Amino acid sequence: MSQSHKSGYQKNIQHTIFTGILGNLFLVVVKGVTGFVGNSFALIADAIESLTDVFSSILLLVGVRYAQKPADKNHPYGHGKAEALIALIIGFVMLIAALYIAWQSFVNMQKPHSAPSWFTLPVLAVIIITKELLHRKFKNKSDATHSTALRAEAWHHRADVITSVAAFVGIFIAVIMGDAYAAADDMAAIIASGIILINAYNVVRPALREIMDEHRYPNLSEKVRNIAHNTPGVMATDKCHIRKHGAYYVVDLHVVVNGDFTVRQGHDISHAVQHNLHTQLPHIGHVVIHIEPFDENYNK
Repeated sequence: MSQSHKSGYQKNIQHTIFTGILGNLFLVVVKGVTGFVGNSFALIADAIESLTDVFSSILLLVGVRYAQKPADKNHPYGHGKAEALIALIIGFVMLIAALYIAWQSFVNMQKPHSAPSWFTLPVLAVIIITKELLHRKFKNKSDATHSTALRAEAWHHRADVITSVAAFVGIFIAVIMGDAYAAADDMAAIIASGIILINAYNVVRPALREIMDEHRYPNLSEKVRNIAHNTPGVMATDKCHIRKHGAYYVVDLHVVVNGDFTVRQGHDISHAVQHNLHTQLPHIGHVVIHIEPFDENYNK
């Protein structure tokens, strides 16, 4: 992948993260103030969840910048694994936030308190729309850049949408039914914490797969093989191992050529395959081509 192409992705990712930080800072203030004034712990819990978004986004921004450092002597494949590590940290932050919200909600349920104020509902409606827009923005960028960290952050925004919806339902019940149902606000917060736990799993699992170099890219593998097959001089392909490294993929491919070719001819074919892969699949990073001689064990 060219340096200019990488630079474009870096700016794209960092701009998206910075937008998320500003959006979450605004929501923390709105949720916190509205929840405090409107007597809604579900909304305060939602503010806490958004505050974890701010910290995780700042961490993500630092991590993504580090992950995009060029390869060096000690890191010949680059620093892309930092993205998966950051995604893991984001997942654990979500876990801690979920456990705190559940515990505090349970404590609140033991104490009699009045129902939340009605004006918390329209505020929550605006918050839900805002967070859903942020989720879609991050998801689209993660799909475009293949960034594990951005995908984790997209899930984090979706978790915030769900907690806000749960808070809306709980507050609505408490407002309509009166103080006798004030605990519905706290129940909504507990339900939201469970949903956050599920989303934390959805963040942590792909990051662990990436760190462990789990092969889960059959579609990309097929594309790599097809491109190699269409390269002049390639008679077949054998092993094709793909692992994710940040926003890019590392490919180890065995290609089969005429056994009578010289070393120079095999070298030129391998470079042609590398060039075609980088040209046609912009998310391919480091490529290792192993040349094997054709014999009766291979099919053209």
